[in-house]
Amino acid sequence: MVTMKVLYQGQKHCLLTHGPSNSTIETDAPKDNQGKGERFSPTDLVGAALASCIVTTMAMVAERDGVSLNGCTAEVEKHMVADPRRIGALPVRVSLPASLTPEMRKKLEQTALHCPVHKSLHPSVKAEITFIYV
Repeated sequence: MVTMKVLYQGQKHCLLTHGPSNSTIETDAPKDNQGKGERFSPTDLVGAALASCIVTTMAMVAERDGVSLNGCTAEVEKHMVADPRRIGALPVRVSLPASLTPEMRKKLEQTALHCPVHKSLHPSVKAEITFIYV
């Protein structure tokens, strides 16, 4: 179990504190929903969590097999839908080294699709992952 705390600071700003490490993240409501868009919004964090989880779980598998993914990147777009307002899509683009073997590529792609955040998203959220080898 991990405990996280949220302190509302006014003006749609929240301070999130991670219990075990005491590290913090600040959030704001997005401009299109009564905020100033000065920080990550809560739904932005969902997208960031997805991309981070994909990269982290792939790195775990790669490192176990003696492969470094240092320099690997991921980019996620958040697409909102209305009625009810929610995340509709989180397409992710992952850039990996072209030097990866076909076997490692397949293993990492399967790992990405099964990361805990991806598996936790509601099925109505389209979270397609595109892999680019550079």
